[in-house]
Amino acid sequence: MFRWTGLAVALFLAPQANAADAPLVWRHAIIEAKSDAGIFMMVTQGFAEKQGLKLEISQVKSDAIGLKALIAGELDSYDGIVGGTVLAAAHGADVKLIGCHWPGLPHGIFSKASIASVKDLKGKTIAISTPSSLPEIIAREALAKYGVPADEVKFANMGGDLDRFKALVAGIADASVVSGEYEPIAEKEGLKLLVAGRDVLPNYMRLCYFSTARALSARREAAIRFMMAEMTALHYALSHREETLKLTREITGIKPDDPRPAYIFDDALRTHAVDPDLNIPADKAQWMADQLIEDGKLAKHYDVHQMIDASIRADALKRLGK
Repeated sequence: MFRWTGLAVALFLAPQANAADAPLVWRHAIIEAKSDAGIFMMVTQGFAEKQGLKLEISQVKSDAIGLKALIAGELDSYDGIVGGTVLAAAHGADVKLIGCHWPGLPHGIFSKASIASVKDLKGKTIAISTPSSLPEIIAREALAKYGVPADEVKFANMGGDLDRFKALVAGIADASVVSGEYEPIAEKEGLKLLVAGRDVLPNYMRLCYFSTARALSARREAAIRFMMAEMTALHYALSHREETLKLTREITGIKPDDPRPAYIFDDALRTHAVDPDLNIPADKAQWMADQLIEDGKLAKHYDVHQMIDASIRADALKRLGK
């Protein structure tokens, strides 16, 4: 896994930690960096250090891998989706939802231009990620909405967004669930956005922060500082477009003429997809949990409040004077 350390940049927005204090360490993971990396990774630009925190960030290929690493104690938190964590929590796993930074859904189903509608996916191959991951959920919900039985398509696990998009371009898949960032380059590849995820799942949240009761109890101070760092970093990223896009290119190696970083940044801003205050929409989380019952993945009702710990966020806001 790749790791970055924070760059020493003088920033503002948050109280300065006592320089005499040894920095606390917090291990966090994001799903592999792509065209929105500058928003996710702005926290590495001095914001963690401002809080006296040594933030170790790893990349994971999928949400499922991040969840396994969290439960195994290899991480203190990770960016993940509600679906997989609800399944884990409902089966007794130690998982806690502590804030949601990207409740909007930028993903969609892209397909060959010849496919006119979701109904035309019968008998076709759809590139997704691991079971219970966001791509699979979007695909299944779209099929259900348009009356296509899931057993009449073939689901193929083809890795991350870039892998799935390449599989679609190469003709290995007929459709693929990827981030909306690929929309500005899809047409030149003979592809199109077949259906936007937000149109299929208006209550679906893309990403939240998850930790464990064990980590939050043993390392509460580090957890609060992590949330403070993320809040201030997200506010900064959303108000500094060019700096954020520059960071995205530095992290991913995306070329300056590639339209994807600017597209996904502007789309997130326009749709209010990112919440820098890390609110926890419990109603949407519960809706997502209830969908698991309808999909046959969860046997009975699970109250998501059992896995929510709002106290870390509350303490972070209080210290930031909000």
